[in-house]
Amino acid sequence: MRNYSIVICLFLLAFNASAQLTDLARLEYSFIPKSNSGDQYTRLRALVNYPIKIKDKDYLVVGAEYNRVILNLEDSYPFDRTLLETISIIDLNIGYTFKTNEFWRFGMKFNPRLASTLTNKITSDDIFLNGGVYAINDRTDDSKAKRPYRLILGLTYNTTVGIPIPLPFVSYYRKLSENWSFNVGVPKSNLKYFFNEKQMIQAFAGLDGYFAHLQRPQVVNGKQVDNISLSIVVGGLGYEYCFTKNLVLYTYTGYTFRLNNVLRNSDREDVFKLDDLNAFYLRTGIKFKI
Repeated sequence: MRNYSIVICLFLLAFNASAQLTDLARLEYSFIPKSNSGDQYTRLRALVNYPIKIKDKDYLVVGAEYNRVILNLEDSYPFDRTLLETISIIDLNIGYTFKTNEFWRFGMKFNPRLASTLTNKITSDDIFLNGGVYAINDRTDDSKAKRPYRLILGLTYNTTVGIPIPLPFVSYYRKLSENWSFNVGVPKSNLKYFFNEKQMIQAFAGLDGYFAHLQRPQVVNGKQVDNISLSIVVGGLGYEYCFTKNLVLYTYTGYTFRLNNVLRNSDREDVFKLDDLNAFYLRTGIKFKI
C-alpha cells in the first residue's frame, strides 16, 4: 500500500508539472463527498505563471500556485479534528524553456512546495522540493502532418514520494480527425470529441490527491500521526467551453475507482484511514492557457 501511494504522488507531480507548462492562470474548485457520511473534501486552487522572454523563442517562467484543502469531518474520530480542518499547499514555480528546432522544445522546472496545516511555525518538515526536465515534440500546428500530435518526455523528482532518484514521465496526444483526439499517459488519459471550435466533451481517467505535513502531531490508536495524504483514481466525463482560443471553462465529473484518505507517521506508513469508500467526484474551473 505504501508503494502504491508513492506511485500516486509521483504521478501527481507529473500532472502538475505538465499542466504548469501550458497554463498561465487557473481558478479551480474540487469536491468529493464521503459515501454514507456527512464528511466532505473540498479544494480551492489558484495558479498564475508569467513568461519572460529572454531571447527569440526562449522564456523564463515564474509563478505560484495556492491550494486550500478543506476537510469537513462530521463523523466521530479518535483525535482532534480541528487540527486538520484546513491544509495549505503553496508552490513556487521557476522554469526555463527553449526551442532547439521547429518542433522540439526543452524545459526545466524547479518547484519548492510548502504543504502543511499551518497551525504552528513553519519548519523543514513542511517544505518539499520538486522539479523536472522535459522534452516536447509539438506537431499540433504542423500543416504537413496528417495527424497532428504532441509527445512529452521527461524526468521528475519529488521529495514527497521518498524515492531519491528522478523518475520518468510520458504523455502522448494525437489529433485523429476534425472531431476526435486522444491523450495517453499517466496521470491522465482521455478521448475527446469536438462539437466545434468552442465546445468539446471527453471521457477521462486520471489521478488526483495531495500530501501534507501536520504541524501538531497527534497520537491515534497509540501511534503518532505526522502527515496526511489523499490519493484517488477517478474516471468520468468532462466538458470544455472555449470563450477564446486561450480562455477555457471546464467541468469534470465522475466516480472514484479507488480512494485512500489516510493519516501517516513520519515514515509515511498508514496509521489511521479516514476514508476508503469510492465516491462522486467533481472538478470545475476556468483557465487561461498558451
